[in-house]
Amino acid sequence: MNMLTLFLQAQPQGGGSMMLIMMGVMFVGFYFLMIRPQMRKQKQEKNFQENLKVGSRVVLTSGLHGRIAQIQEDGFIIETLSGKLKFEKAAVSREFTDARFGEKAAKNAEKTVEKKEAETEKK
Repeated sequence: MNMLTLFLQAQPQGGGSMMLIMMGVMFVGFYFLMIRPQMRKQKQEKNFQENLKVGSRVVLTSGLHGRIAQIQEDGFIIETLSGKLKFEKAAVSREFTDARFGEKAAKNAEKTVEKKEAETEKK
């Protein structure tokens, strides 16, 4: 056989349907390995940020530790040793109250919030 005839031979027919099946399998794989876990993580972060309460100790993405002094629509007022600072809700990385201080600190934080609310109502 001539080398030219070997290179000019046509591909066998029916490869198109196999290609579509492989593309479908790849898309399903990407969905379960990448897209779905990312959506679940975003939902958990949103629920975490909505469930934060005044008095909770938090760690911000910058590494700053503080206590939530006030909750606003677009962010939090974080009380630190140097004063009060306003941060976006997305800046809160994790809650530190339960992890480090246990249930006693959470109860104390709730009592402190109740006392402050009572004081503001008196004024």
